[in-house]
Amino acid sequence: MNIEQGIVELIRKAETELPKDVINALKKACKIEKGVAKTQIETILKNVDLAKKTQRPMCQDTGIQIFFVTVGVNFPYTNKLNDLIIAGVKRATKEIPLRPNTVDPFTGKNHKDNFGDHIPYIIWNFSSGSDANITALPKGSGSENMSKLGMLKPSVGIKGVKDFVLKEVINAGGNSCPPAVVGVGIGGGADIAMHLSKVALLRPIGNRNKDKKIALIEEELIKRINESGIGPMGLGGKTTVLDVHIEKAHRHPASLPVGISIQCWADRRAQMVIHKDGSWEVK
Repeated sequence: MNIEQGIVELIRKAETELPKDVINALKKACKIEKGVAKTQIETILKNVDLAKKTQRPMCQDTGIQIFFVTVGVNFPYTNKLNDLIIAGVKRATKEIPLRPNTVDPFTGKNHKDNFGDHIPYIIWNFSSGSDANITALPKGSGSENMSKLGMLKPSVGIKGVKDFVLKEVINAGGNSCPPAVVGVGIGGGADIAMHLSKVALLRPIGNRNKDKKIALIEEELIKRINESGIGPMGLGGKTTVLDVHIEKAHRHPASLPVGISIQCWADRRAQMVIHKDGSWEVK
């Protein structure tokens, strides 16, 4: 019934075990690659296997800790959950261990526990029921530094959106540690588009948008980006992205925001459910 311990185990799983959909996508990519590109993916897969076996983080950059939390309206621990997540992050930093990545933007001071102003970053949502569902999304800086926001003119249309995404992902080159997963948020406002681009990263690889027109655009962008030849770790090859996911919001007629979030090959995410009796399961 120790929810704090559950948060630690959630972070541990996210940091040390890639989801099966990501591993399967990497194995599929490995089959079609040759030479140095194949060697890179083989090395990545060996690293993933070693991380799981030793229960150590798969990358030295263990990221900023981000959590997407959906709380049932009858969940009895809602008022405690924020503090439990923070306590779990602090414990995980020491126990897993995690690299202390949280520094003050003005002073550079690091408290060495991955806690600070607005960090860990928690995105709240609510639903019916009495459970709480949490998704952990550790976000490393290499891929995060390749994030982009475009406030496009509506006149460019969807073609302009596609061209913007293609240009920015190609410009990122090997800096995002490909093969990557690209999340795209379209519409809303500047902050909404960037938020949706992060939400898009939560979708498993291979899961297309339910809107068939958007799904076709996702597939088109995968093909066009992979034709760039950037390849694994930017060293050339057929697989620059494992997937592209798009989410949308309605927009103002005078604005066409496009947010891009890139996740490196370490497409780290894990989920847990906390029941009303305090018991929990990490998935």
